[in-house]
Amino acid sequence: MTKSRNFFNNLMKTCGFGSRRDGRNEEDLEKIAQQEQKVFPFETLVAATRNFHSTHKLGQGGFGPVYKGRLEDGREIAVKKLSGSSNQGKREFLNEAKLLARVQHRNVVNLLGYCAHGVEKLLVYEYVSNESLDKLLFNSNGRKELDWKRRFDIICGIARGLLYLHEDSHNCIIHRDIKASNILLDDKWIPKIADFGMARLFPEDETHVNTRVAGTNGYMAPEYVMHGHLSAKADVFSFGVVVLELISGQRNSSFNGNVDAQNLLDWAYKLYKKERSMEFMDPTLASSAVPEQVAMCIQMGLLCIQGDPTIRPTMHRVVVILSKKPSQLEEPMRPGVPGSRYRRSRLPAGISSTAGTSGESNSRYSDSSFSATGTSSVAGTSSVAGTISAAAPEQDTRGKRPVER
Repeated sequence: MTKSRNFFNNLMKTCGFGSRRDGRNEEDLEKIAQQEQKVFPFETLVAATRNFHSTHKLGQGGFGPVYKGRLEDGREIAVKKLSGSSNQGKREFLNEAKLLARVQHRNVVNLLGYCAHGVEKLLVYEYVSNESLDKLLFNSNGRKELDWKRRFDIICGIARGLLYLHEDSHNCIIHRDIKASNILLDDKWIPKIADFGMARLFPEDETHVNTRVAGTNGYMAPEYVMHGHLSAKADVFSFGVVVLELISGQRNSSFNGNVDAQNLLDWAYKLYKKERSMEFMDPTLASSAVPEQVAMCIQMGLLCIQGDPTIRPTMHRVVVILSKKPSQLEEPMRPGVPGSRYRRSRLPAGISSTAGTSGESNSRYSDSSFSATGTSSVAGTSSVAGTISAAAPEQDTRGKRPVER
C-alpha cells in the first residue's frame, strides 16, 4: 500500500496536479495507483528499451516519443514517454492512464502499466506488431496485404471496440480522435483502438456536452467542429470516415481524385446515388471483394457521416448491421461536411427521426462544460493532417487541429 501511495503522490507531484479543481482526478488516480501490478520500475523500462535507444524508437507524437521494448519474461511492449516540454501531454498522460486502467477489450489497446520516476512519466502498452492501419492502408505495397475479408474484419473490430467504449465499459467513453492512425493491428490483424489522450467520460444523464474542439481534421463531426457539441455520435461520424477510407484505400483529408467531388465522403455519396458504388472500391480488392458486403458497408458508412447527428446510427446498431446478412437500410442523405452547418433533416415517410439512435431526446444540448486538450499522440504513428472549410475554427501551424482559445 505504501508503494502504491508513493507512486500516486509522485505521479501527481510530477504532473503538477493537486488543486481542488483536480480533486476528482486525484481520487480516480489513487484507485489506479493501488493496482500494484501496473507499476513498472523505471529501471525495468530502461533495460527493456536499451536505455531508450534510437533504434528502438517506433515514432513521435504530440505526447512524446514511443519506444519498443522487451521485458525479461519475453513480452514485447511499447513505451510512451512524456516529453518534458509538453504541458498538454501531462493532462493526456493522466487522462489516458485513468481511462485505460478500467478498460479491457480485445479491440482496445491494452495498457499494461505506468511509471513515474522523477521528471520521467511513461505509459506501458502491449506491443502491436503490425503498427497502425494508416501505414498499410495508405501505402501502395501495404494495401495489398489488406484483402476484403481483412478489411471487413477490421471494420467489425473497430465497431465492437467503440460499442464497448460507448455502452459496455464502466462509464461511457467518447474517444474523440478515431482515425486510421489510431487503429493498431496485431499479428493476427485484430484492430485495437489506441490513443486515449483526448478521450472523455460521458455523463450518463446527458445526451450532449459542450467542449472545446480537439481532434483531427477530416474526421470530426460538423456539430462538434462548429459548436463544440460532443456526444457518442461524434465517434460514429469518425468511424464512418474510417470505413470509407478502408473501402477506397484513400485518405479523406488528402483526397485528390480527378472527380467532381469536394472530398472522399462526397465522392462516395455521388457514386452511391448513381448506383455505381462499386467504382468507389479500391481496385486492389477486385479479386477478393464480396459485392453485397462492400455495398452494405458503403451505405452504412454514409449513414454514419450524416450531417444531422440524430439520424446517425449508434454503434450498437452498426454492430447489428455488420453481424447480419445484407438487409434494407435507410437511404443516406448528403454527408455532413466539417465546417458547415446542418439542419434537422426531413426523413422519408416511415423512417423515425430516432432511427439508429439511443432513443434519447436530442432537442437540447447540455450546459455542462468539459475542458479539453488540443493535441494528440499515437503509439508508433503520426497525426493525420486534414482539410476543413474556412468557416471552421482557426488551425494550428501544423494544420492538424483547430487552435484552442
